[in-house]
Amino acid sequence: QVQLVESGGGLVQAGASLRLSCAASGRSFSNYAMGWFRQAPGKEREFVAGISRSAAFTDYTDSVKGRFTISRDNAKTTVYLQMNSLKPEDTAVYYCAARISGFMYSPQAYDYWGQGTQVTVSS
Repeated sequence: QVQLVESGGGLVQAGASLRLSCAASGRSFSNYAMGWFRQAPGKEREFVAGISRSAAFTDYTDSVKGRFTISRDNAKTTVYLQMNSLKPEDTAVYYCAARISGFMYSPQAYDYWGQGTQVTVSS
């Protein structure tokens, strides 16, 4: 199994940048697709970004395309989410998740989850 610990959230002004990190422990990190999800109060948890095991493939929800970048360092067993040009509507708790084999868009498809990190963007 994989254990995930997230960090890097905070309170920033609109237009600022943040880089979220998710450190993984456990065997076979490189065999897991990784995803970032977010959940705002009163909202459903939604897909933000995903990355394949080798990082050859990535995908993003439309609202963050061009602003967010997902990456992974398998040697460091860490996945990142670089967030630029942040908007107030990006405010949410951000979670990283791991899934055996290829990534999926539904949070129900993921096997392991981090504790989440709060991102708050003020206007």
